[in-house]
Amino acid sequence: MKIRIVDAFTDRPFAGNPAGVVLLDSGTFPAADRLQLVASEVNLPETAFAHPLPPGGEADWALRWFTPTTEVDLCGHATLATAHVLRTTGAASGTVRYATRMGILRTTAHDDGTCTLDFPTATPTPVPAPPGLTDALGAAPLSLHDPGQHLGDLLVEMADEAAVRALRPDFRALAACTRQGVIATAAAEDPTNGYDFVSRSFFPGFGIDEDPVTGSAHTALAPFWSARLGRDDLVGLQASARSGLVRTSLRGERTLLTGSAVTVIDGELLTGL
Repeated sequence: MKIRIVDAFTDRPFAGNPAGVVLLDSGTFPAADRLQLVASEVNLPETAFAHPLPPGGEADWALRWFTPTTEVDLCGHATLATAHVLRTTGAASGTVRYATRMGILRTTAHDDGTCTLDFPTATPTPVPAPPGLTDALGAAPLSLHDPGQHLGDLLVEMADEAAVRALRPDFRALAACTRQGVIATAAAEDPTNGYDFVSRSFFPGFGIDEDPVTGSAHTALAPFWSARLGRDDLVGLQASARSGLVRTSLRGERTLLTGSAVTVIDGELLTGL
């Protein structure tokens, strides 16, 4: 059984967000504990498992995502990685529909090698700060918002790009005051650099201290910044050590996320599922 490591939301290896991708030959998933063991062994932010579905249904592939510690409802970068593998191996092309815990999701592969994810929009709503958040982050936020239960506890607006880049959270304290984690963001200091806003994502509750590039977070970042900047089409830079760009297009209840991906490892899983 093939297992691939793909760097997503980047056009070069060893950047963006790495994901494991396993395409299953069977028409069903193995037991969840077996999938979790593989994801724990791969030990990347996410590992995606997909299997083909019978033709004529509402979806073409079934898709699930696992961190090293748990299954999650939604993952952008591992979906992009899966679409990239489907395209580059010839398993699928054009628009692909996936049956997931979040319903039917779609990806569309383009001739330039990029891929667009069609995800539900998450509209952030203002919330009060939980006790201990400022100390856990090491900085005081300008505003706090609930980005939706599938994305994390908090979308945190910081004073500026420098403040986002300077964050050095206490991850144990952050896990204690949030169930999942924090998406920190600010407007770009200089939009002529090719991006409109920056973000960083911390999910110690999911076993990921800092996620390099969080595609799903941009379903909340897109409406947040579109409302402030007055444009539906934006570019976000996730300013982690690995870094990556996400092009966002707000389309009402749907948000389109576009990025590139690169396969860096193509190997074989030697143990059965």
